[in-house]
Amino acid sequence: MVITGRAVALVALGILPVALLPQAATVWTWAVIVAGAVGADLWLAGSPAAVQVRRGSLGSVRREQQATSVLTLTNTGRRTARALVRDAWQPSAGAGANRFRVTMPPGESRRVRTPLRPHRRGDLRADLVTVRRYGPLGLAARQSSQHVPGTLRVLPEFKSRRHLPSRLARLREMDGRTAVNVRGQGTEFDSLREYVIGDDVRAIDWRATARRSEVVVRTWRPERDRRVMIVLDSSRLSAARLGDEPRIEAQIESALLLAALASKAGDRVDLIALDHTVRARVRGNHGPTVMAKLADALSPVHPTLVEPDWTHTTQEVRDALSQRALVVLLTAMEAGVAETGLLPAVATLARDHQVIVASATDPGADELRRSRESSAELFDAAAAERADLERRALAARLKRTGAEVVERLPDQLPPALADTYLALKAAGRL
Repeated sequence: MVITGRAVALVALGILPVALLPQAATVWTWAVIVAGAVGADLWLAGSPAAVQVRRGSLGSVRREQQATSVLTLTNTGRRTARALVRDAWQPSAGAGANRFRVTMPPGESRRVRTPLRPHRRGDLRADLVTVRRYGPLGLAARQSSQHVPGTLRVLPEFKSRRHLPSRLARLREMDGRTAVNVRGQGTEFDSLREYVIGDDVRAIDWRATARRSEVVVRTWRPERDRRVMIVLDSSRLSAARLGDEPRIEAQIESALLLAALASKAGDRVDLIALDHTVRARVRGNHGPTVMAKLADALSPVHPTLVEPDWTHTTQEVRDALSQRALVVLLTAMEAGVAETGLLPAVATLARDHQVIVASATDPGADELRRSRESSAELFDAAAAERADLERRALAARLKRTGAEVVERLPDQLPPALADTYLALKAAGRL
């Protein structure tokens, strides 16, 4: 039972008769009147359980985009339902106005809509739906809560897709499909065409030139149908906050941009997210379904506070790949941990594959190195300098194994990784 402000106001009105007739009988009489009015109002309110609640399908939405939770309320009782309905969600769902006043005659239905703007990836689940049913006098209400299941899958935001058009233009230029007087780069033969001013003379096909009595050049295109294996580290290293978000968000953005570019280039994309166990896996996909599958697989992946198992990672890559491929490791470049596991793993993989190690750096490290006003800031600067030197030394050792190393700030890592992929493809190293 819920007492409303009207009931409190009705009690307060009893001051007048008590002031006129200051007797105990007056107080008791007024108390009986108030109690009778509240009881009658409760009885006329009807049971909140008579309001049936159904939730519409929610589907999926990208992080920070708008979604709507729709509830259908049906009054199955005999009396008109005057109700306040609350559609509760977990805080990360970003539920807006989720309280609704409805009036439903018997047998009728109403729909209410709760706007959602989720700011966390994963599966967000609805909490209880509470129905508070008021009497006709508005003095009291009966309330009950019921569980109405609902799950909203929140996909990665994919902010880095703004870099995709410029990289696709470079890819088309590499394929020789743009209107420029240069041959397409790559190592796979594409076609023959007539020589034009500006063509590389090394591309002249002398045999075809002799047959046709005109100068003919060979055109090339980057290799297609190659395998790109993206390995996303979801261990404790990915939980470090870089600015406003954990490192794993920059890793996911980088994986999505690279996958979109590789699929457009005709390559097959594999992805695996793991720490000491596999958290997500997408096998050998290409074409328009790649991005949907990757986004769906990565949405529930969050950092796990365990050490990365690089031996397990190496074995997973070997099991998935039977021929030379591009292996991209999205992890953290921390010397203390990486030397015991990352370096041997990269050295092992680099013997059979082209490896890229991509890491998002801390944007606050530069500020720590510059601030030296106090003794505490001086110690912080020294620690930051030492960490930077160790990271650079580790990067140099990784490069000696034949791997490419990409280190950038979180928002710069996705385009930098895409550029490295294009450079390797243009050089015929995939």
